[in-house]
Amino acid sequence: MAEHHDLEPLTSAPMDYAEHQRTYDGFLLLVKYGTIVTVAILIGMLASLIGSWGVFGGLFAFAASGAILTVLLRQA
Repeated sequence: MAEHHDLEPLTSAPMDYAEHQRTYDGFLLLVKYGTIVTVAILIGMLASLIGSWGVFGGLFAFAASGAILTVLLRQA
């Protein structure tokens, strides 16, 4: 049993670099827009909870900061 060596060596599968690049680009897109949404939510909460803007002011701050961050990060 110890001398039974008829197995072929393991080789890795061919790499699909185009698919890897597409997955990485999708990941970067998710991280970028996830960061935009998180920062916009925090700015909206800052305006409505700590500032004296109220609920609608917080919603406005959320929408405005989200739009501004999207424009700024789209150029990068």
